[in-house]
Amino acid sequence: MKKLRPIELTFCAVFVCLMAIGANITVWFPMLAIPIGGATVPLSLQTFIATIAGVMLGRKLGSLAMITYILVGIAGVPVFAKMAAGPMALINPTGGFILSFVLTAFVVGAITQYWQKASIAIYSFAALTGLVINYIFGVTYMYISMNTWLGLDISYMLAWSGMIPFLIKDAALAGIAAFFMVSITKRIPKRWLLTNTP
Repeated sequence: MKKLRPIELTFCAVFVCLMAIGANITVWFPMLAIPIGGATVPLSLQTFIATIAGVMLGRKLGSLAMITYILVGIAGVPVFAKMAAGPMALINPTGGFILSFVLTAFVVGAITQYWQKASIAIYSFAALTGLVINYIFGVTYMYISMNTWLGLDISYMLAWSGMIPFLIKDAALAGIAAFFMVSITKRIPKRWLLTNTP
């Protein structure tokens, strides 16, 4: 395996920190919880940050940053949502979303590396593809966990219907991520664009 450069390790560490912040932003800023239809939807930024990690770091480093984030949380550092930590966070119904960030960053990075062009169309396609993967994996895991070890009898459609407010929020953030990264990639030095690496 190729030895990672200091800048690559630094970017990975930065995204681990950003994931922790994105998971708990409403802990420090509760006003960012969005009321929708009588329910309160916390403004988690994890899917948004995992998408940016894929675009900026590429498939290998982006997924490596997400794996590191998960391992840090399993080790006991409170980086998961609601300042949670430990392996039990992955057994919870939302654990599938945490695991899916690895695949989300990998696929988004693979798409942007394939075209290697700072385009809103390409970045939007990559972000929305990552979002679809994130939710298919996450909701399916939630459905299985509720119907097996949690002993709850719910339908697959009901599991999806409960995620609609979050899906709308993350779809909007995916679009923002595409516009944001087009602007960023035009401003940072080419040598820092890790998506140019194979």
